[in-house]
Amino acid sequence: MTTPPRTLAEALRARDDESLAGLLRARPDLLSPVPNDITQLATRAGTRASVVRALEHLDRFALQTAEALAVAPDPAPYETLLALLTGDGQDDGTARDDAGAAIRNAAPGALATLREQALVWGEDDRLRLVRTARELLAPSPQHPSPTGLGPTVAEATAGMSPGRLQEILTAAGLPATHDPVSAVASLSALFTDRTRMGELLDTAPVEALSVLDRLVWGPPYGEVTPNPTPPVKWLRDRGLLLPVSTRTVVLPREAALHLRAGRAHRVPEPMPPAVVAVATRDPQAVDSAAAGQAFLAVATVEELLTSWNGGGPPILRAGGLSVRELKRTAAVLDVSEPIATFWLELAYAAGLLASDGEADERYAPTPAYDDWTDLPVQDRWAHLATTWLAATRTAGLVGGQDAKGRALSALGPDLDRSAAPEVRHRVLALLASLDPGTAPDPETLLARLRWERPLRGASTSAGNTTDLRSRIALWTLNESELLGITGRGALSSQSRALLDSGPAKAAALLAPLIPEPLDHVLLQADLTAVAPGPLERPLADTLSVLADIESKGGATVYRFTPGSVRRALDAGQSAADLHAFLAAHSRTPVPQPLSYLIDDVARRHGHLRIGAASAYVRCDDEAVLNEILADRRSATLRLRRLAPTALAAQIDPASLLEGLREMGYAPAAESAEGDVLITRAGTRRTPLRTPPAPVPEGPPVPDGTLLGAAVRAIRAGDTAATVVHRETDGTAAATAGSLPRTTSAETLATVQAAAMTGSAVWIGYVNADGAASQRVIAPVRVEGGFVTAYDHTADEVRTYPLHRITGVAELADDATT
Repeated sequence: MTTPPRTLAEALRARDDESLAGLLRARPDLLSPVPNDITQLATRAGTRASVVRALEHLDRFALQTAEALAVAPDPAPYETLLALLTGDGQDDGTARDDAGAAIRNAAPGALATLREQALVWGEDDRLRLVRTARELLAPSPQHPSPTGLGPTVAEATAGMSPGRLQEILTAAGLPATHDPVSAVASLSALFTDRTRMGELLDTAPVEALSVLDRLVWGPPYGEVTPNPTPPVKWLRDRGLLLPVSTRTVVLPREAALHLRAGRAHRVPEPMPPAVVAVATRDPQAVDSAAAGQAFLAVATVEELLTSWNGGGPPILRAGGLSVRELKRTAAVLDVSEPIATFWLELAYAAGLLASDGEADERYAPTPAYDDWTDLPVQDRWAHLATTWLAATRTAGLVGGQDAKGRALSALGPDLDRSAAPEVRHRVLALLASLDPGTAPDPETLLARLRWERPLRGASTSAGNTTDLRSRIALWTLNESELLGITGRGALSSQSRALLDSGPAKAAALLAPLIPEPLDHVLLQADLTAVAPGPLERPLADTLSVLADIESKGGATVYRFTPGSVRRALDAGQSAADLHAFLAAHSRTPVPQPLSYLIDDVARRHGHLRIGAASAYVRCDDEAVLNEILADRRSATLRLRRLAPTALAAQIDPASLLEGLREMGYAPAAESAEGDVLITRAGTRRTPLRTPPAPVPEGPPVPDGTLLGAAVRAIRAGDTAATVVHRETDGTAAATAGSLPRTTSAETLATVQAAAMTGSAVWIGYVNADGAASQRVIAPVRVEGGFVTAYDHTADEVRTYPLHRITGVAELADDATT
């Protein structure tokens, strides 16, 4: 016959290795560091921080089961727990008869979860909730129970005078007794007897029943005046309201459970709410829409970083991007500021964007950006998508405030939320559980997430779903649509592959859906060019210099202006080069207005030459220089004539160049040798940078190898802590947790003998940090002041300095067999 466990440590010691591994897998914080033995594991499993973390990972029904145990007697039989979940069968007007079967079916699984996580231990006839969990979930004036129940009669009447107890018994029609314990037991028996309790409430005033209705589902506390109303006085006289203080009363738990028909929760939720579909679309249409958005996502990130090729905006002193620069970036991308923030944070998390580290610190693309642009579009998207899934930086927080009331800025600090990856994966997993092409109702999806993690998803107020997990879930739905994870609200096939098989499979499925880049545009007479799809990179790069992007979408519209043509000429192109480029890449004839524009700008380009004196202007046409000097707008340039064909200025060449261009001229900069300077867009890059590491949410889940090693070490340590050893005088004794103590000579002789016979011994050991431990070792070699032995505690061969061994004892004969 198996003896029931008396402590959590005994219950854990009775588990098999697979069950212990399941505990460590469900609660990986218990492995930091690996416990020395089962007793230490049980102690750590009962600490407040660890229990809180375990409770936060329970689903709603498992948590409701733990809450029911917290208000049940300790220990409680399974039947009592089940009665608190299902009720006593007496319908109070709110219970559902069909919920009982679902609760009875789900209760064993919920209890098994609590047992696996060492929150509940004991046999079914003596279930015990660990003390820390009971303290967290049980009711108290400072910490009301999640069930809305108050303290028991015994707890509420503690310290009450015998005379007052006698008055309550008399008013309730109970026999008098001068024993406070008997009085409390008599009152508790009345409240738990449905027949007698019903008879008592039948005599209650209607107003008194209304008071009970307001308290029955919590909170159970209410304030009273020194002269309470007759209904309240009637309840207080009969113990249905017991005093907590001079102005506060409480409805005792037994009375509340009678009014609730025995249920601990108003609405038990044994089954997770279903995610409801709002639309069902053709899966191929979903994949196409998602692919189009994926291509746009890659193009948007590329456009963003291309605009920062010559160096991005400065970094705020506190870190991050200023509001003005964020607005400017949003205007460049032609998106709203929250969407621009998302692209910025995604590029930063992917390692494509970072600080340049200079004294005047600015953002710039990283060398990894050049490698990224060399990849096919589908591989670039897969990199962005996998980065987004794992990133803890949360773009949706930008614009809010941190705990100190400071504004959170894009690319700034304090944007990491460790729950973000888990919520994103869970949202996508729920989408993947639906049929292909099915778009979910966001409200039902949020309800499901709140059921799965009720403590982490608890609303800040009734009907308010502004908790962080719900907000991250809503941001996930929006961001997945922007990124092409979903199409028209449904999860795409390539994203399902991303979740199941990894980025390579997802990229392979996306590739056929990405449009092929084009090698041509359509030139129009209004000085625009239409790109009916994505362009090949050399064509897109050249066209972006020669023309300005006017609109984006399915087709991109470029507009040719004098400024854009001059930009191409400044980059070293000639008019003949531009004519040849347009003729080679246009499916329509080159319009005459565009040819005239190029020729006109080229004819005037470089007619004026600007160099460094401080600065000078040189022109073979004296009339042009006379015109400049006569123009009142040139006063700010502070020009004076040096020669008939040269003017000097007291400003730098760049400012003089810009000033004359604003006056309508087309000057060109020249070098000290008189050659025209070619200016091309810079490609500023940061030094090598590593992407920001996600902030983990607690310790990582250990793999099977680590779990196996940890279980073996705990078992071995438990053996070392509980094994029977033989004292040096030959008498057998059981260890009591203290380290063995022997002299240096005795220690040396014992380990040498053990090495010769191949037997195991029990030692005390103090490491270099001064931490003491006890171990079971099998010595192999003793020499040079060291003993090399197989350590059963660590399950490996180790070497120990003899001077750090406090003592040694042989194991008893029955312990070595």
